[in-house]
Amino acid sequence: MAEEICSGRTQESERAVVGERDRGLQVRDGSRPVIDERDTHLQELVDKLYSEKRETGLAGLVGGLEAVIINVEPHLLLAASEELLRSTGHDFADAFRDPQYATVVLRKEGSCDLLLRARLHGRNPFQRWNLQPKSRDLPNTRLETFVFRTRDIEEFVSIQRSRGVSFLTDDVIDGLEGSFIQTAPSVYTGNSIGFIKAYGKCGGYRTPESETVDLEPAKPDLGHLSKINHLDHAATRIRAEDRDAAMLEFISLTDYAFDFAIYVKELNSITSVARERGSDFAMVFTSGISPSRSQKVLGPTEKFVFNYGPRVHHIAFQTEDIEETCTALVEDGTEFLIGLVGSQEEGLKQTFTQPSVNTLLVNEYIHRYGGFDGFFTKKNVTLLTEATDRQ
Repeated sequence: MAEEICSGRTQESERAVVGERDRGLQVRDGSRPVIDERDTHLQELVDKLYSEKRETGLAGLVGGLEAVIINVEPHLLLAASEELLRSTGHDFADAFRDPQYATVVLRKEGSCDLLLRARLHGRNPFQRWNLQPKSRDLPNTRLETFVFRTRDIEEFVSIQRSRGVSFLTDDVIDGLEGSFIQTAPSVYTGNSIGFIKAYGKCGGYRTPESETVDLEPAKPDLGHLSKINHLDHAATRIRAEDRDAAMLEFISLTDYAFDFAIYVKELNSITSVARERGSDFAMVFTSGISPSRSQKVLGPTEKFVFNYGPRVHHIAFQTEDIEETCTALVEDGTEFLIGLVGSQEEGLKQTFTQPSVNTLLVNEYIHRYGGFDGFFTKKNVTLLTEATDRQ
């Protein structure tokens, strides 16, 4: 029953949409999303994967996004927490430490939680992806893990292990309010996917070893922050040759489906979107269309991967009154890579901040107007991808 409370839907309603997920996400009028002819082979592989998931019992085991875990350097934990409190609608919820981590939990109703975490002891399994020209000075800093709900964590882990999936721990970790496990970092993205099964109420991340710490970052009293809502999507930048494998890997671990891809030939860039029907969160992968033959002619996506390694580039927040909200953010000191792109007539507006000195993440603010159901437009994707060349 706990996972039903967490997800806001019953197991029966989860099963009812499995068939729709298996066939790919449907748009509002009931038609299949338009798949670029260059992605026909990928869609065939996704369809085959969903058949395998039905046969093994994986279909329907994983629900929506519960949290993202952003690891930072220990001396930057407070600054990173205060920065996100000042740039999102999330509020402070908890702070604790255990033998391995110090953790700050930020929460907003209707959104996944943001967990700011500093590794205190032990080996960092993500570090090999962090030692790039523009990230090596913060060797422990990256958005490491996306945590999804599951209704049966033991069954899920058993099936995935039989498929060859590796996890960071031998056993599921029993917390005070739920059980948790996460995969080893992906060789394609450097990301880990976590899974949580809640015992009772949602949102508890403490273990029996956790102790409260005297750390409570302040939420500033700024009216525009109430206009910044749920986490809309996150975008991981990866190598061109890893794009299909990264998509298939993520889909195999969740109930997400390949939705569509936008090709920007002049920037040698593909933006690929995976969505779960009924979820407010989408996973985006941006890659090159083909590997560049020369370091001197890298496109913005390839340049980012060279400088920072494959990693999450930005986290995007759905934003009301986006013009006024972004103006207020500027007045409060936020710096942007680009002004607002798009228009109400085109269906959406978006913008990117400068990358954070504490988390290396870019914040995106996005607003979709009326019945816009395309998620992105090619024009906006092109302008935003191009803007990251200035990072």
